[in-house]
Amino acid sequence: MGLIECQDICKSFGEKVALDHVSVTMEKGKIFGLLGPNGSGKTTLIRIINRITIPNSGVILFDGRPITQRDVEKIGYMPEERGLYRKMKVGEQALFFARLKGMSYKDAETELKKWFVRFGIESWWNKKVEELSKGMAQKVQFITTVVHRPSLLILDEPFSGFDPVNAQVVQKEILRLRDEGATIVLSTHNMESVEELCDDIALINMSKLIISGHLDDIRRHYGNSNVELVYTGETPVAAHEGLFSVLSDKDEAGRHTAVLSLEEGVRSNDVLSAIITGNLTVNSFRELIPRMNDIFIELVKGQEVSK
Repeated sequence: MGLIECQDICKSFGEKVALDHVSVTMEKGKIFGLLGPNGSGKTTLIRIINRITIPNSGVILFDGRPITQRDVEKIGYMPEERGLYRKMKVGEQALFFARLKGMSYKDAETELKKWFVRFGIESWWNKKVEELSKGMAQKVQFITTVVHRPSLLILDEPFSGFDPVNAQVVQKEILRLRDEGATIVLSTHNMESVEELCDDIALINMSKLIISGHLDDIRRHYGNSNVELVYTGETPVAAHEGLFSVLSDKDEAGRHTAVLSLEEGVRSNDVLSAIITGNLTVNSFRELIPRMNDIFIELVKGQEVSK
């Protein structure tokens, strides 16, 4: 069931169309990747979900009913443009944001201290924000976004400013929050993070929804029916008419790595059966599924060409 349903959303700013009949569903307890190049309309959609702006037409449903301001209190939103006050102390500021989300002072302080310990930043409590690096401030911003245990988290480029170690720490926390029942919307240009974290995705470009669905289904849909075969044998693998052709075959001291192109309608198991009956020893056999980065580029460039 969808926690958030965006139904036929349209939004314009003067003559500029930001969203053109966009419909997506963000399922409960899953991580949803909202993708698109800069200026595509995804940030506008996020602002509409947060009721920062309103659509010209269309409806946002929260848990099956039109979203209200009360529902927004259940959302944790970390925008790409970070909003910490540089002259305030870190602890005071974190408490301020937690209180804005309806937490009591006592509950806010207790939960924040837990998060500070989890991130190993207890010593930052009395530092001023202006003393923090970008990555350090990013950690504080993440904590203030999640401390009130929102049912929906919207994270816009959450890994920017982090080194690989700290990015992994935040990634682990995102997965933990998902496992505890939170629904998470991840807006990012980092396709590796999309593949590692997201259950479902939507790609918006030039104000239109280009594709949406389960991540694995989309990757398989845009596959090219190629498989990688690693084998050993005295003779190279030969093409089987009606089953597959051999695109490449690299020999490294008798260990071959071949890329096979399957004929239309042929299953991988049929190809593997045909290979095994030959005089070859199969070491590994796997489908070559395209990366999200390649799919992203292909779809965005394809739309630009057809414009």
